[in-house]
Amino acid sequence: MANRQTGTKPNAKIAQIDAARVPHDGNVMTTDQGAVIANDQEVQRAGSRGPALLQDFVFREKLTHFDHERIPERIVHARGTGAHGVFTAYEDMSKLTKAAFLSAKGKETPVFVRFSTVAGFRGSPDTVRDVRGFAVKFYTEEGNYDIVGNNMPVFFVQDAIKFPDLIHALKPEPNNEIPQAQSAHDTFWDFVSSNHECAHNMMWLMSDRAIPKSYRTMDGFGIHTFKFVNAKGEYKFVKLHWKSKQGVRSLIWDEAQKIAGKDPDFNRRDLWESIENGNYPEWELGVQILDPNDEFKFDFDILDCTKLWPEEIIPVTPIGKLTLNRNVTNFFAETEQVAFCPANLVPGIELSNDPMLQGRLFSYLDTQLSRLGGPNFHELPINKPVAAVNNNQRDGIHRMSVDEGVSAYFRNALQHGQPHVAVKESALGESVSEVNGCVIRDRANSFLDFYTQPSMFYNSMSDYEKGHIVDALRFELGKCKNMNVRQAAVDLLARIDGSLAREVAAGCGATTQAAADFKASKARSCALSMANQPPCVKGEKVAVLIADGFDKKCFDAVCGALTAAGADIKVIAPRQGGIKAKSGENEDSAETFATASSVLFDAVFVPCGCAETLSGIYAAREFVAEAYRHCKPVGACGDAEKLLADAFRAVVSTDAECCEDKGVLTLADCAGIGKFAEKFVALVGAGRHFERDQTRLLTGNK
Repeated sequence: MANRQTGTKPNAKIAQIDAARVPHDGNVMTTDQGAVIANDQEVQRAGSRGPALLQDFVFREKLTHFDHERIPERIVHARGTGAHGVFTAYEDMSKLTKAAFLSAKGKETPVFVRFSTVAGFRGSPDTVRDVRGFAVKFYTEEGNYDIVGNNMPVFFVQDAIKFPDLIHALKPEPNNEIPQAQSAHDTFWDFVSSNHECAHNMMWLMSDRAIPKSYRTMDGFGIHTFKFVNAKGEYKFVKLHWKSKQGVRSLIWDEAQKIAGKDPDFNRRDLWESIENGNYPEWELGVQILDPNDEFKFDFDILDCTKLWPEEIIPVTPIGKLTLNRNVTNFFAETEQVAFCPANLVPGIELSNDPMLQGRLFSYLDTQLSRLGGPNFHELPINKPVAAVNNNQRDGIHRMSVDEGVSAYFRNALQHGQPHVAVKESALGESVSEVNGCVIRDRANSFLDFYTQPSMFYNSMSDYEKGHIVDALRFELGKCKNMNVRQAAVDLLARIDGSLAREVAAGCGATTQAAADFKASKARSCALSMANQPPCVKGEKVAVLIADGFDKKCFDAVCGALTAAGADIKVIAPRQGGIKAKSGENEDSAETFATASSVLFDAVFVPCGCAETLSGIYAAREFVAEAYRHCKPVGACGDAEKLLADAFRAVVSTDAECCEDKGVLTLADCAGIGKFAEKFVALVGAGRHFERDQTRLLTGNK
């Protein structure tokens, strides 16, 4: 048997990362060679006003390093953020797979996760309409295993040879490099309407899934079909799912656009702060399992990555939990240098013949060679396995290992045949499967249904989700200058749903005659809609608006209940610092109306005692009004109801009991503040109240 570490614990990877840390507190400054530096502020000169001297090696070393400290950004998924965590297996899965990290109930494996957007450059905003990357690296005792997925279960194209064309069409147009991080332009929609295999992913991209509220509140998918193989060599086809324990929630488009200007780091900041505050986000890993005897029994091809496996037909079985519990120490060293690849597998997990997956195996490795400078990127601390590495690879740029011995080949006698190969049963990728066929450039007929599943997706949406898809398509196509592109896109939509095409056409000057007779599918899948997410208060951000004279008892009761439920409270006031309550106590204000905005929060609460002051501040009225327009929970007590009336003409209750109307909770008499606090916590957990959706009225779309 080959040497390998066993009994890997989650802290093994953290210890490896910590060993690479360089503490700077209290240490004298040195050159890269360790020589101490007395002056880092002036270049050596010939006299105090004379020319700089070439001999100043301290200056030359510092500037040379600065000139070369950037590496090429990823061509796609350039904008991202990451965190460390742990994966815990629910059960012994050895009947299904021999993968060691799934071999025992409660077994823990360290992981690193990187979330990202696809289209934009590194400096683009977080909240653009885009697919989100969801890549997970498991540091297992048998080597690194990567699930390189997205927050959508289907891909744009079926074959990897078309991927460069897709990205060329999606990226800014080459003549002027406009627009940045957007699909709302001619070349993208020309590609989509000319390549109907894109239709399914396009529908997901136009849905609310493309503007997640947080990385914490989106699901992830492995996209491709893989195989789980057990110790007997028996295999099952599987698809992999990450299900958010926080629920799946998204932004409203108007809100997403405003956040891009107010806080372009919105999603990465949210993840960082949640982990720092101890609100560790969690996901369940689930698998859809398919016997190979059933490979051809469906009306879709299981190897087609533009199709999903409906959960009503092939259910998702939870097999473990992912918890992110530690932020990175250095963004560049960890998040920017982490290298994922679908070929990073462990024994017990193997590939299928999915043509898109087969191409990704080459592309990901090839990309890292240029990004990270050569073939030794696996030795960087963030990429280094906790399993022992033992092979005959040698040398190359940035080699860090100091290999012993005289032979770097196998078989050999000089080192007694070391390192030796493992027994076949324990090795990677050794299951037996039959492959045959003629060498041909063609596509299977089973891949050629481009419309059934996009129709199923649209049929499965709630009314408000359908409305948002119409708005998204009107925005996207409205940005296209070429009328032929807009018309071709509407013709494609008519093959998905006639009413959808008509609504979109009405907004972009197109017609729906070309495919009016096409009969769209009526299939549905309840798992596709976001409308029935479970309530979750943990990690929700609540803005509490106060001014001098606020009621401290009312404030403490509601804020205490929210904090106890796991919400994140931030106090907003006309000024920073101490805000004096009616009782004389002070409460510190974190931000003002000049620095905070309702789009950065999930709910708003206003205690009694400060309505007159806040009603006289336009920014405070707009803060509450915008939260209302974006369907967020709003709570107000006592005279604070006046602010709601001034902000959005709310019908204010004079009843002493709590009054809740479409997610707006009011209380006239603060004597009942305990019950109010309980109800408001429940409203925050429920999320948006789309029954009062007014954002479509802003654009004239009803």
